[in-house]
Amino acid sequence: MNDTNEIIRAITVYAIPVLFAISLHEAAHGYVARYFGDNTAEQMGRLTPNPIKHIDLFGTIILPVLLLLSPLHMAFGYAKPVPVDFNRLRNPKKQMGFVAAAGPAANFAMGLGWVFMFVLLRAIGVQEPFLLEMCQAGLTANAVMCAFNLIPIPPLDGGRIVTSLLPRDLAYKFASIERLGPFIFIGLIVLLNTGPFQSLLGRLVGFVRYLIVLPFSPFLS
Repeated sequence: MNDTNEIIRAITVYAIPVLFAISLHEAAHGYVARYFGDNTAEQMGRLTPNPIKHIDLFGTIILPVLLLLSPLHMAFGYAKPVPVDFNRLRNPKKQMGFVAAAGPAANFAMGLGWVFMFVLLRAIGVQEPFLLEMCQAGLTANAVMCAFNLIPIPPLDGGRIVTSLLPRDLAYKFASIERLGPFIFIGLIVLLNTGPFQSLLGRLVGFVRYLIVLPFSPFLS
């Protein structure tokens, strides 16, 4: 019974942070794409921070729960990708990098927000464990989302950032990997169960967490 209660509590604590980490990540892509000339997401009603518009049954609900309950204890998932027509950007090759970077940047900003909330709650004397644990979950979920999406392999955001920086001919060849996107994503999830990759991602997540927490370190001691 205790194990069941712990599982339910973990899912409850992570539910809101993960939902918003995934949804606002996608919305950020759409907002930056619109800034550079592509309003596809807006036309399709996806230019909104409303999580309901971005939920994918498997990626937003089932996968995070499975990973959270697995030995990895990692709250990670994905939403329905916000539609972006890179050809409608004013400078597609250059600006696609900014559109891609918007997602991880949003997660970094949300991580800062959760840490700020944690510091604020403690400063005003709030001791409710659930709220404090939710803030910590928000930091973890966004650090994982930011770090994972910066892996420099298409179709992850890191791969698209690299594509925008490569010379045109090489960028075209590198971007062609994106056609294998579903297989690459599944492969990366499988690799999470291997020691070397899990260790590498863990270090990257730890570094992102460090950068997020750093501005608040004087208030956390």
